[in-house]
Amino acid sequence: MIMETTVTNEMEFNRFGFIAVILLIVGCLGGLTVGLGAIQDTFSLVAVVVPTMITLSFLIAVAPMQWIMIAASASVFIDIILICYYLLA
Repeated sequence: MIMETTVTNEMEFNRFGFIAVILLIVGCLGGLTVGLGAIQDTFSLVAVVVPTMITLSFLIAVAPMQWIMIAASASVFIDIILICYYLLA
């Protein structure tokens, strides 16, 4: 409980640094995933675009960092899974 509060407070304190890194990683991975093949399949395209746009919307809306990190983690996880799929297929 104490550790979670400390991490959350640190993330809120360093919000602008985290936002820059998250924006770079989520944006580049989403574009790479679409470029590798997600554009050919509607389901894959939706699976990449929706979490990416949710993350970017949270960034613009200045949502709590905990929400942003959950959305960014989900987006990166989906992107990595689909990148591996398109590289192996």
